[in-house]
Amino acid sequence: MTVLAYVRVSTEDQSTEAQRHGIAQLHNVEHWFSDEATSGAIKALQRPGFAELFKFARKGDTLVVAAIDRLGRDTIDVLETVEALKAKGVTAISMREGFDLSSPVGKTMLTMLAAIAELERSNIKARQMAGIARARAQGQKLGAPKKIDDQAVATWRKANQATIQETATEFGISIAAVKRACAKKSLQIVEEE
Repeated sequence: MTVLAYVRVSTEDQSTEAQRHGIAQLHNVEHWFSDEATSGAIKALQRPGFAELFKFARKGDTLVVAAIDRLGRDTIDVLETVEALKAKGVTAISMREGFDLSSPVGKTMLTMLAAIAELERSNIKARQMAGIARARAQGQKLGAPKKIDDQAVATWRKANQATIQETATEFGISIAAVKRACAKKSLQIVEEE
């Protein structure tokens, strides 16, 4: 029996060290697998690190994760992942929740906890969308501030009879940004006439 561990973080500014440390305190891990800057929304078997783990795992192995949410974000993906591991004869243990995910009780607990986590994510998304709608209703501008002066781009291009590529190079912006800036400028000219 080999003890495997899987750790995952969602963004580049996060580290797997805390998960590794917590798992190593209680388990003698022989093989570590990880996915860094990888969203839990990506199905487990589509993540490179987890796919490698799944290919490596053999009957009798035990997989340890710091928490259920390291396997996935939604109930269906987590259950499918645990079932796929179980079909290979691999036992999965979640440290935070404290149970063997492949046992009947563990599977029941897993289903309930994953469903609650999914509900909470839905509630967060609903609150986020309500906040965005409220901000728009109050006339607040959303998104990052515009860095390109469309008027200046369009004016410079026309004055210099420059190509889109030359304009993009001059301003250090993309070709698409030049096209948008010039399209907006031409609309303004038509409106003003």
